[in-house]
Amino acid sequence: MRVRFAPSPSGQLHVGNARTALFNWLLARGSGGAFILRIEDTDVERSTPESEATIFRDMRWLGLDWDEGPDVGGARGPYRASERLHLYQSYATELLNAGAAYYCFCSTERLEEERRAAVAAGRPALYAGTCRQIPPREAEARIHAGQPAAVRFRVPENREVVFTDVVRGDVRFHTDVIGDPVIMRPGGMPAYNFAVVIDDALMAVTHVVRGEDHISNTPRQILMYEALGFPLPEFAHLAIVLGPDHTKLSKRHGATSVAERRLKGYLPEALVNYLALIGWSPGGGDELLPIHELAKRFSLSDVVSAAGVFDEEKLAWVNRHYLKMAEPARLAELTLPFFRAAGFEMAPDAIGVEFLASVVPVASGVVDRLDQVPARLSFLFAYDPAMALTDEHVRGEMRAEGARSVVHALAEVLAGAPRLDRDGFRAAANEVKAKTGQKGKALFHPIRVALTGRTEGPELDLAIPAIDRGAELPPDAGLPKILGCRERAAAFVQSLG
Repeated sequence: MRVRFAPSPSGQLHVGNARTALFNWLLARGSGGAFILRIEDTDVERSTPESEATIFRDMRWLGLDWDEGPDVGGARGPYRASERLHLYQSYATELLNAGAAYYCFCSTERLEEERRAAVAAGRPALYAGTCRQIPPREAEARIHAGQPAAVRFRVPENREVVFTDVVRGDVRFHTDVIGDPVIMRPGGMPAYNFAVVIDDALMAVTHVVRGEDHISNTPRQILMYEALGFPLPEFAHLAIVLGPDHTKLSKRHGATSVAERRLKGYLPEALVNYLALIGWSPGGGDELLPIHELAKRFSLSDVVSAAGVFDEEKLAWVNRHYLKMAEPARLAELTLPFFRAAGFEMAPDAIGVEFLASVVPVASGVVDRLDQVPARLSFLFAYDPAMALTDEHVRGEMRAEGARSVVHALAEVLAGAPRLDRDGFRAAANEVKAKTGQKGKALFHPIRVALTGRTEGPELDLAIPAIDRGAELPPDAGLPKILGCRERAAAFVQSLG
């Protein structure tokens, strides 16, 4: 089995296209076949090297490696359409010589006029066949005289094209509604429908798995396969991915590219797992599975033809699962860009990374994405009691009966105490309780406010030891200075006045 993913390098990798790439990859890896990455860069005006590099990066970030492609080579390359122009020209000439194609001298203006007239009359906007009967000798003479011309494929008349789609079953088109498509543009660049047939055939692609927006292209391509004597691959057309309003997923729904998902703090394994669930189920009541297990279970025959909705809440649920499973050291590295984006200067050394790895789980178990971690851990790096006391919620806590006595007692208890671990914090809290007679919320809410500057956050059993571990970090650990609990309690009392 040989499958391919052939994106156009004219923008970022859309999550819908990423799902198509994923399904091809799962099919190849589950069957021991080959996965080909091919770049369709015949749209010269829109294709850019930067977009191609983005596609490579995003594919690798998702874990979708390829066996053949522009950067890894292969026996059936080159793998950029722009490097295969001689092949397209050769096969176009073959079709011209066989009478299966012809030169078209119609101007863009004339074609647009014919299109508008057809639409106005309620007819399909098909090429009128103006140049279909030009004798080959006359056409050649006009070419030699320098007249620009496209090459059109001659679609057989009165023919029904039938193919069996692996996902959708039998699909039928009559040639009356197809029209003669351009296969080579006047400038010498191939049209998509022609290039893709040549490339898939010469690269021995056995299964063409792509989006349903290509269904209408398939009959044209099948006729070209036949005219060139190429064996037909199997076709499978995947339903499009919809937004929450059941329209095609687009920018109006928010982030639509893989890069945007990465920058929002989703893990690649989470996005891969979620995309696999749009239109397919691994069965067995399972949903959360690693990519290698998805590949073992994947089958095109189990893919549904109904469109799937991109559910942001379910993606967040999947991401939470993988955040809880991820190694803390990995999460520490991954959160660094988000801390910097939030205004925290961080360039941690090994000791600093080790500390972050110890505290990131405090946040990663209760957030949806990595970009939410800095806010959850900001109590460590941005403690400012005076600023905290400008918050109405904090002031409200301090107006509660007995709150000030708790804060003053806390400062007294911690003044001579060593740095707190979990047991040390519990002992200190019990001592404050004995001094003030406060307990429950009346005890712990003022303690939280005094030591974190927040009215809510992680469990104090986790937060307090993290604060005092951070206070002991060396100055060159590459993290913002963390004020210890002893110092915080004293500073809060002073700011309280």
